[in-house]
Amino acid sequence: MVCRTASGGNFLRRIKRERGTHPYDMVKEKWYGGSDDNVTGTGTTAAGRKSFRQDAKPDLSGCIFDGEAVKSAFALLSTKVTKPVPIGIMPGPGRGPKGPKPKIKNPGKLFARLMGYVFKRYGVLYILVIIGILLSVLCNTQGTMFMQTLIDDYITPMLQNHSDDYSALLGAIGRVAGFYALGVIATFAYNKLLIYISQGSIKHLRDDLFTHMQDLPIRYFDTHSHGDIMSVYTNDIDTLRQVISQSIPQLLNSVVTIVNVFIYMIILNIPLTVITLIMVAITVFITGKFASFSSRYFLAQQEDLGKVNGFIEEMLNGQKVVKVFTHEQQNIEDFNKLNDQLFDSAYNANRYSNYLGPVNAQIGNLSYVLCAMIGGVMALSGFGGLTLGKLASFLTFNKSFNMPISQVSMQLNSVVMALAGSERIFKLLDEKPETDDGYVTLVNAREENGVLTETTENTGIWAWKHVHQADGSVDYIRLTGDVVFDDVDFGYVPEKIVLHNVDLYATPGQKIAFVGSTGAGKTTITNLINRFYDIQDGKIRYDGININKIKKADLRHSLGIVLQDTHLFTATVMENIRYGKLDATDEE
Repeated sequence: MVCRTASGGNFLRRIKRERGTHPYDMVKEKWYGGSDDNVTGTGTTAAGRKSFRQDAKPDLSGCIFDGEAVKSAFALLSTKVTKPVPIGIMPGPGRGPKGPKPKIKNPGKLFARLMGYVFKRYGVLYILVIIGILLSVLCNTQGTMFMQTLIDDYITPMLQNHSDDYSALLGAIGRVAGFYALGVIATFAYNKLLIYISQGSIKHLRDDLFTHMQDLPIRYFDTHSHGDIMSVYTNDIDTLRQVISQSIPQLLNSVVTIVNVFIYMIILNIPLTVITLIMVAITVFITGKFASFSSRYFLAQQEDLGKVNGFIEEMLNGQKVVKVFTHEQQNIEDFNKLNDQLFDSAYNANRYSNYLGPVNAQIGNLSYVLCAMIGGVMALSGFGGLTLGKLASFLTFNKSFNMPISQVSMQLNSVVMALAGSERIFKLLDEKPETDDGYVTLVNAREENGVLTETTENTGIWAWKHVHQADGSVDYIRLTGDVVFDDVDFGYVPEKIVLHNVDLYATPGQKIAFVGSTGAGKTTITNLINRFYDIQDGKIRYDGININKIKKADLRHSLGIVLQDTHLFTATVMENIRYGKLDATDEE
């Protein structure tokens, strides 16, 4: 029986980073007051962050332990079981707590930032889109206004005079057809521009996200789920594509239509316009109520989607550990809990948004019926100079007035979802990049008469170029690999120091092994040499130079490291081997 693990140790180290203590000590101190008695058997693996019952002491005879994580896990499992200990962040199965939902912070500022990002590269094209929308709306309203002229100036006189001369009518219809044709061309043009603008904006946004991500410190990736980060690139980005290409242009089209139609409605008949505005006020009130309910759940939906993606990504990476500890059922329960949370937030968000369209449509129909009834009485009685032609045009405008408002209410849901995605995107873009104040660089060197000088040739000799900040003088120090830790203190979080007063040295050519239990700090020390993390106190010197003075890229270029977790990129084996030196020849 051979017990192997590749990622369990990493999880134990992660617990130690986050909580400042070893998981085993954490169990004793936090739940049992430091006693070894009655400690529950617990699966401490990257995939198994939940406790599970182990009713019998496992038989460890014949086991060859390939990782300290397995040894630590079985040490815990070997003790007497009384009740499960909840190590981790995920509660048991069932639906999650229904507490207050997150809200979008500063939606106006967020929307302005999003549009500023679009206008930064496509400002001129977006202005052309706005012009196309204005032209399209004006052409359509001209066609509607022509209905009054058609009835009052052409059809009614022809019926009264029994005229068969259609030349004037055909000419008027031709002019209106020209307006409609111009509107079709404008609509086609601005929609084609929108496709280019939306896809281009999303492309640049992905570029900026990926470029910025390369500059983020290791600490960020240790404290954020990789699946949640991936969700920013996929789900959140996709919500922006929809709002840039559809929602915002539709909102602009609707606003322009509402303003234009409102002006024509006042020209046609003021009393009917007042009735229409009263119904519109009711629509706006209901829309505001529904939007306030759905906006909270749209943000929760995006966050829950990121959690589900993060959980799936983690389970895929830790599938071997899951099988080793027979943790499948617990993972199913954990996934069901997260999936239920996503269902709740998505159901509530879409429930309120889907109610909104039918409700507004019925209010619009009621407005149309009221105007038709009252307007018919006014037209037949000749009140207010309302004619049949004006009434026909007004009723068409009434539909045109209510329809954009319904469209605005429907598009608001997409805007809210996009703002939720934008908040997560800009939060990633606003993360502080890794800082580098080093000024010592690694250069090719040539040695002549015991003196090192810089050269552009690849001589096989490397040296540190140390430009002294005080007087500008330059020293060249040969790269030998002498490492010294001098009274080093370190903690993954400032308030929890996990390494205290560490002193060690490694001379050139010396082989050193760090031996200790899982979570003792072996990997942490190698991370400090690479400056993946910065120490709180003390000094680390590399060839006599404080590593804080060495540029991080040069420091890491001078070191060779084989990580505990192997990763093969999507490429050939040769290209993966060449990853450490991209200009290496096939022979090398």
